[in-house]
Amino acid sequence: QVQLVESGGGLVQAGGSLRLSCAASGRTISSYAMGWFRQAPRKEREFVAAISRGGANTNYADSVKGRFTISRDNAKNTVFLQMNSLKPEDTAIYYCAADFAAVLTALAYKYDYWGQGTQVTVSS
Repeated sequence: QVQLVESGGGLVQAGGSLRLSCAASGRTISSYAMGWFRQAPRKEREFVAAISRGGANTNYADSVKGRFTISRDNAKNTVFLQMNSLKPEDTAIYYCAADFAAVLTALAYKYDYWGQGTQVTVSS
């Protein structure tokens, strides 16, 4: 079992930045690709970004390319999401997830473990 806990969310003005963290426990995350997803009110959960086990490969949703950066520190069992140039449409609950198959998929159902989420609100 892998337990994931997100932190770093909050309220920020449009154009601002936030850095989300996802701390893992139970198992080392070096065996997992890691992903970030988000869910806005009355919308389905959507893929944001994913990173390979070693961190060499990444995958981003078109809506965040060039603004968001996913990274990981396996020694600290932590994954990060740096979010710059935030827009009101980025407002959502952001979830961290772990995928043992490690294919950097955008499909939420393929991820094995999920955190509880952290709220990000971007004001205009």
